[in-house]
Formats: sequence, structure tokens, C-alpha cells
Amino acid sequence: METRAHDDRPRREPLWRDLIGDVLRRERQAQARTLQEVADAARISMPYLSELERGRKEASSEILAATARALGLRLSDLVSLANSRLGEYETAMAAQPAPAHASSGAHGARGALALAA
Repeated sequence: METRAHDDRPRREPLWRDLIGDVLRRERQAQARTLQEVADAARISMPYLSELERGRKEASSEILAATARALGLRLSDLVSLANSRLGEYETAMAAQPAPAHASSGAHGARGALALAA
């Protein structure tokens, strides 16, 4: 999940579909299973599962639940693992210094929203 631009622009937050896709791929690979095996167990097409793993498709809750079950996970496990991936991203972002040319803008130096009257 590449979120770093080639210049000093700030990283974008990962999309939910990227986080879910990353978790699905990691879980499938950890089980040494093929896309076809998991797709068959989830009763979805292999190309569709591939697109889910790459974050190219937004899956319905039914598809996510079926895919999680095919991997031996509950839907809550899938959500928890995706949340952990988001936490890893946020930790990595907090450890990086802001680019020298970055301004605090409307959010101020601490990221809090600053409103003008």
C-alpha cells in the first residue's frame, strides 16, 4: 500500500478498500492459498477477489463476510485487522517530520481545526 508521493507532498490516508484488500491478501498468503481457492470458498469470481485485494473494488458487507469466512475469519476479525493496519499507518505518519515547506493551514500546528469568527 504505497501512500508516499515521489516529492515531499504529504501522504494520503489509505482508503478503506485499500486496508481491507491488504488484510485479505495477507491472510490468504499466510494460509498459502491461491486466489482461486479463496474465491471458490467465498463463492465469488477469482478476478473479483483479485480486485478486492488490490483495493480496486468496494465490496458489499455480504461479500466481505463471505470472503472473511472463506479465510476462517469473522467479519469482526477482518475489521479489527484493517483497523490495526490503519493504526500502523498513523504511527508511521506521526514518526515522520513534516516537510519544511508545509504550512499549518486551517488545522493549526497540532492538527486541530482552527476556525475564524
